[in-house]
Amino acid sequence: MRLAVALATVSFAVMGTALATPAYAQNADEAAPSGGIEEIVVTAQKRAENVQDVPISISAFTAGALEERSVTSVASLSNIAPNVTLDAGTPFSGSSSVLSAYIRGIGANDFAFNIDPGVGVYLDGVYLARSVGANQDLPDVERVEVLKGPQGTLFGRNTIGGAISIVTHDPGNEFRFRGSVTAGRYNLISVKGTVDLPLAEGLSSSLSFSTTHRDGYMKRIAYPGAANYVEDPITSFKAAGYDNIGLGTEGGDNNYNLRGKLRYDNGGTFRLTLSGDYTKVDTSQIANKVITTFPAVFAGTYNCAIAGNPTVTVGGVTGPCDSFIGGPPAGALFGRRGGLTSVVDLPSIWGVNADANPDNNRLPYDNRFITNSIDTTYANGNNFSKLKTYGGSATAEVDLSDSATIKSITAYRELHWKTGMDLDGSPLDFLHTSFTMNQKQFSEELQLTGDAADKRLKYVLGAYYFTESGDLHDYVTFAEGLLQVDGPNNLSTKNYAFYGQIDYKVTEQLGITLGGRYTHENKEFEGFQSDNNGLNYKLAQFFGDPNCASLTPISDACRIDNGFPNPGQPLRYYIAGVQQKSFSNFSPKVGLQYHPNDDVMVYASWSKGYKTGGWTTRLSNPLPTAPNFGPEKATTYEVGFKSQFMDRKVQLNVAAFLTDYKGIQLNFQQGVSPTIQNAGDARIKGFEVEFTAAPTHGLTLNASVGYTDAYYTSVLAPAQVAASPLQAGVFKGVSLPKTPKWKLNFSPRYEADLGDKGTIVFLGDITWTDKMKNDTEGTFLLDRPSTTVINASITYKEPGDHWDLTVGGTNITNERYLTTGQAQLAGGQIYGTYSRPAEWYVRLGVKF
Repeated sequence: MRLAVALATVSFAVMGTALATPAYAQNADEAAPSGGIEEIVVTAQKRAENVQDVPISISAFTAGALEERSVTSVASLSNIAPNVTLDAGTPFSGSSSVLSAYIRGIGANDFAFNIDPGVGVYLDGVYLARSVGANQDLPDVERVEVLKGPQGTLFGRNTIGGAISIVTHDPGNEFRFRGSVTAGRYNLISVKGTVDLPLAEGLSSSLSFSTTHRDGYMKRIAYPGAANYVEDPITSFKAAGYDNIGLGTEGGDNNYNLRGKLRYDNGGTFRLTLSGDYTKVDTSQIANKVITTFPAVFAGTYNCAIAGNPTVTVGGVTGPCDSFIGGPPAGALFGRRGGLTSVVDLPSIWGVNADANPDNNRLPYDNRFITNSIDTTYANGNNFSKLKTYGGSATAEVDLSDSATIKSITAYRELHWKTGMDLDGSPLDFLHTSFTMNQKQFSEELQLTGDAADKRLKYVLGAYYFTESGDLHDYVTFAEGLLQVDGPNNLSTKNYAFYGQIDYKVTEQLGITLGGRYTHENKEFEGFQSDNNGLNYKLAQFFGDPNCASLTPISDACRIDNGFPNPGQPLRYYIAGVQQKSFSNFSPKVGLQYHPNDDVMVYASWSKGYKTGGWTTRLSNPLPTAPNFGPEKATTYEVGFKSQFMDRKVQLNVAAFLTDYKGIQLNFQQGVSPTIQNAGDARIKGFEVEFTAAPTHGLTLNASVGYTDAYYTSVLAPAQVAASPLQAGVFKGVSLPKTPKWKLNFSPRYEADLGDKGTIVFLGDITWTDKMKNDTEGTFLLDRPSTTVINASITYKEPGDHWDLTVGGTNITNERYLTTGQAQLAGGQIYGTYSRPAEWYVRLGVKF
């Protein structure tokens, strides 16, 4: 555990001082006038409030605190927010722009259009509906608020675990420029800037930009002797594109961001902010490492086929090898390995390694492709991640009176994403995935906020409308074309909601909160997923189905025999037609607050949230209906307190919670198809303790403890069987994924005053995180061990505070661990993404 014991000592000392919400604002330019802890204003309850007065567990981070800690994206917040796990990338997504977000054990680890996130991400009050693009860069933020627990009342659906609110910089009334240039390991170059430009009385503007380039940390290397073997070109199989093929690196960055704002505020009753942003990403796939291979269905079949073996034994079951690949006598039937709808005819590979011609030999797929470093791979296929996302919003506010304001947030956004990755870690086309996604969304929210009864009553009333549409197209090549998934899917959503919350002070010390939100949602889905190789039909032909004696064309009788549901579309797995579902939900909240004095608040709350349902889209076998699943629901009981004492030099916040988590959306097999059902329930309990102290001038200490005990209380029978001895499986009592029991953080900061020579800031971040599972099935080789991550920096600020110079390092002890991965049991490999290695950086900041 290395530093864990020391961290635990510090953290429990903090708990002993009193008992989860840090407000990190300990910058020289943000210090409180009294030398104490600076107040942070948040909008977690749709109105501006001191974070210490909000009866919600919140972690709030200011722009200065994020910059000092080298937090450049949403995923980078993970180490400094207790009971929060944020990872850049999900299994086979290929993109670090995809966010895997879990708060208090609830979240989602997928990017599919049919699976909604469990943690909502909001950009200036606008909901970002997809996990693709949710791992936002943070070049011009004012603050980030991480709200823990269901936020169903004020934020709505898909915030069952919590919400992350990103608030960007608003234009000021005076000219201002802030910028930075950062260089670092792996040829990192990052340039950022924000300029405020007043235009007229009451009218101001701002423009922010950032660009980052960094080489990947995983190196693709040539497999020794690969030139002596035959390889099918990657272009033999359908994909979202063919880019950056061959050697190079994985895990790089290449992006730029632009944001412009125009704000009108002349001090009157009307205010308007117009905002537009654009992000472009054109980089390599996330780093992918094959951890092991095994002779599962596809790998074993392929290996025995090229060796000319008549049978293969997998899991104790022996079957004909040539039935899948094509060989005597089946070679006459299955010689066209490229498929029934392929763009190219590919030769049969039956027995090529055993015939008299060495020039047609093929590489087997096995552990020969496991390199001796976690930062090298023999992959040479697709290696790209491209994203364009942009949007605009108009936020208008009108003061109806001194005590009531109406606010409108109108927004439109689009994203266009294309990614391709080589997951098999070899020169073979054994597991290649690529995807395209196109999405657009429109939202309108009206809020009425105000107070009454001599400010004893505060209220928020709102109405919300949201519509979304788009498509996701999957391309997956297994085992040199044995299975060729071609899966376009179209989805759309329309949602409206009405909500309200009142906070009433019964006495000067006692307050009560009552709130609720009604949501109605209509969803539509149409699936077209198919197998271009027609494997089902080839198997039927091999095993003697008379209706499948000829496959050119596939007869309707052969289609019916194989369970394909659509006349005239023999390769389409999904039943034709648009599927429709409707959901309605009411999410209430009840809370109590007690203020024994001005510096302490004790609170308790009961709240509910839900995550919407949908359809399974990744079929690998035909089904007579489109398999669907219902919503997840969570009910949380929370108690806590927030306190400041010693003249605001010490801040201590504590929250304890208990969550009943129902209808968890889990993957399990229906035939050979991985389908999603509401297959389990869970109970989650834990606490957060966070402490900030400014004991002497220049010194600030932050410490936090997060504890979460999340486990299944029931699991439906189909999900209970471990798919492989390599996996623990899902059973009653098993812990939830991406949820460490303990997380401890200690962050000291000291600013040394050098008088007329400026100041020097010393900063450290030490985070110990307990072990956790990286996937639902509990694949042992994918488990994340306990980790200790240390970041540190030294900053010199010149006396006029016009420029500063920082030298720092992230993960300076080079702690390496898997952040995501998958056990591809049918494909024959387990693969994953390792965390970034130790990195140094130098940053020059300017402001005037």
